[in-house]
Amino acid sequence: MTFPKLTFFCELESELLQTLFQNPEVIQDLSALDGAVSLGIQDLSAARAEAVKRLNDAGIPVTAWLLLPKDQGYYFNTDNYLEAVVCYQDFHNWTSEHGLRWSGIGLDIEPDIRLLLTLAKGRWRALWREAPRLVKHALNHRRYKNARRAYEELIDQIHADGYPVEIYQFPILADERKTRSTLLQRMSGVVDIPADREVWMLYSSFTKRRSPGYLWSYAPQAQAIGVGSTGGGAESEAFSLPTLGWEELARDLRLAWYWSDQLYIFSLEGCVQQGFLKRIQKMAWDQPIIFPSEAAEPVNAGRRALQGFLWINKNSPIILSILIGGFVLIETIRRLVRRRRVVTL
Repeated sequence: MTFPKLTFFCELESELLQTLFQNPEVIQDLSALDGAVSLGIQDLSAARAEAVKRLNDAGIPVTAWLLLPKDQGYYFNTDNYLEAVVCYQDFHNWTSEHGLRWSGIGLDIEPDIRLLLTLAKGRWRALWREAPRLVKHALNHRRYKNARRAYEELIDQIHADGYPVEIYQFPILADERKTRSTLLQRMSGVVDIPADREVWMLYSSFTKRRSPGYLWSYAPQAQAIGVGSTGGGAESEAFSLPTLGWEELARDLRLAWYWSDQLYIFSLEGCVQQGFLKRIQKMAWDQPIIFPSEAAEPVNAGRRALQGFLWINKNSPIILSILIGGFVLIETIRRLVRRRRVVTL
């Protein structure tokens, strides 16, 4: 029986990263799982390079998950594509300097982390103050097109350097693609760009009320699936993200495997902290699962409503033209009928 290919996201600062991979059990567990690591490149330090070399020496595939400083948005989006290009150039030079080996390059396409932190903290007044800017972005089609073109050119450069590219995306793109809309992308800063592999972040810990229906609703359309969170990641002292326990993680892994052989777990450090790596090694992947169809139905209903809204928004000029044309036609016919009645009398 074949089992899924597991990749673990790792998003640690250099000092903590060194400590993690100095633990021989972590390397052994990753090797036993035939696992890979998508490593967040938060800096270009010698300490981070040393951690990568440890993984290279152990034969563990490592994807370079490129990230920007938090004051530049951290994730790649429509506001920082120029910084993203410079980020890759600096990364490429650092890689050559230290002789590092990568199995691929990961681009994380998300809204500015500062906006996400605002939402996570429930600061709706701050979000309300952002509303005019979001509306302005939604109307700015050129901004979106310029960013998309720049990221496509960046991916071409990465390919020319010999690396495959994987994109980490929110699955809401599936709803926009179905309606051929870019409204949500233009508002949020997300960019839909093609890559060698697209990983949808289906973290059920973020949607506890609909878990695991959220995963089950989007998974059928996914090429690769990210599950989590087990803890860790870009957290601040002000808040922490919800995490999955073992039973929840095992459930999500089995559900995701039903749809894809390429599974990503966020995060490695969370799995180590909770002792999940050894439990995954002993996991009975082929045991029966209960399809969460009932839990997915409210999510599906919400998606249908969202798709309807996006379709109307995209086609509103056509709809308005039809309504106006229909009104003019009816009014013209009505007047002709009146005139004919007058002539008859």
